[in-house]
Amino acid sequence: MSLTMPESMGECLYFSRRDFSNEGSAVSWVYKKDCPECGKAKMGKPVDEKTGKAKIRSKEYVCPECGYTQEKQEHEESCNMEILYKCPKCSNEGEIATPYIRKSFTLENGKKAKAVVFECEKCGEKIGITKKLK
Repeated sequence: MSLTMPESMGECLYFSRRDFSNEGSAVSWVYKKDCPECGKAKMGKPVDEKTGKAKIRSKEYVCPECGYTQEKQEHEESCNMEILYKCPKCSNEGEIATPYIRKSFTLENGKKAKAVVFECEKCGEKIGITKKLK
């Protein structure tokens, strides 16, 4: 499998670069999906007519062509996250595609956080891509 990095952030629902302890790292992204109704455009957050910018905290995704709307959780769970990573345990470099579903994950400091979890192809170490922590 050969993953292709996005050309711009406009192609993505989500993009992240993360560094882990022990010199591990990950670059992950989720491409926007085609509209399931018309198939002519990519689904995205609704655009505010006054400012022309996407509504950040919107609970739905909208097709700009036909106006079809889909609930945020349903839409995101149907997407795949593509990840290029270097395992913090065995230093294996690999790539993987996994469903874009956040699950509860225990961090190194013992705290729990929502993360997209995947396993290293070589050693089986569970690695989590979390939202940026405060």
